[in-house]
Amino acid sequence: MKILVTGSTGLVGTALASELKREGHTVCRLVRPETKAQSVRSSDGFDVTWDPATGELGGAAVGADAVVNLGGISIAEGRWTSERKKLLRTSRVDNTRALVSALAKMAAGPRVLISASAVGYYGNRGDEILREESGPGNDFLGELARDWEAEASKAEALGIRVVLSRFGLVLAKNGGALPTMARPFRLGVGGRLGSGQQWMSWITLADVVAILRLALENGAARGPVNVVSPQPFRNADFTNALAKALHRPALFPAPAFALRLALGEMADALLLSSQRVVPERLDRLGYRFANPDLESALASVLR
Repeated sequence: MKILVTGSTGLVGTALASELKREGHTVCRLVRPETKAQSVRSSDGFDVTWDPATGELGGAAVGADAVVNLGGISIAEGRWTSERKKLLRTSRVDNTRALVSALAKMAAGPRVLISASAVGYYGNRGDEILREESGPGNDFLGELARDWEAEASKAEALGIRVVLSRFGLVLAKNGGALPTMARPFRLGVGGRLGSGQQWMSWITLADVVAILRLALENGAARGPVNVVSPQPFRNADFTNALAKALHRPALFPAPAFALRLALGEMADALLLSSQRVVPERLDRLGYRFANPDLESALASVLR
């Protein structure tokens, strides 16, 4: 297949593009004009100019079979000022709108669009078990994810199968949140966040890549899909498992007030909110997780 990928330099995008190329697919990395990337054509892929501001998509994108939309600036870098929130929204909602508009102009569009989303869609829901049909939260992340998904879903009117991948916390050794989470434990000062009773929905990078490949190939994959392990953990249990995997103690909890003082609104949304998400649709699709339980997942990732 010929596959267009936005966000190809991110954690998930890099791993996915590498795996797709290994399998013999042609990967077209959509790069913005300001991105300093050398355009290289080869047997395993090339860069295609993509300007979300104008909607212009390079001609080399013609004939694509699929699109994987993983673009969006980091949600966890920097306090959520009004300007930062605007950038977070533009890089997700506005850019996805421009992408779907560009696909609409193709004489022969792709068969499938896989667009990123996040379990932040559900907001802070305590102990409630969250399935794909559960409604969105009313906080910033919930509204952001809702609007992001709405723009991607407009591709269905073009006859394109749309998959909305609601990612949980992605565990990877050399990227994402895990190295930052592990740092205080390595220094011997790690512990739970706040009360530790909030649920964390997680998944390994290897499973994320495998699930995205499944979504590309399986026509039954459609609509929202919770890309999470079948075993969510409370934060206190997660941090104990991480400490054990690192052979370090978990003795120093981070109080909620201190996290809010340091990070503001972002602390509640990313660290203290509770999302007990289950992958019901993946179960229906028959997906078998490579790393379904946390202990073996951490051992695999940190090996």
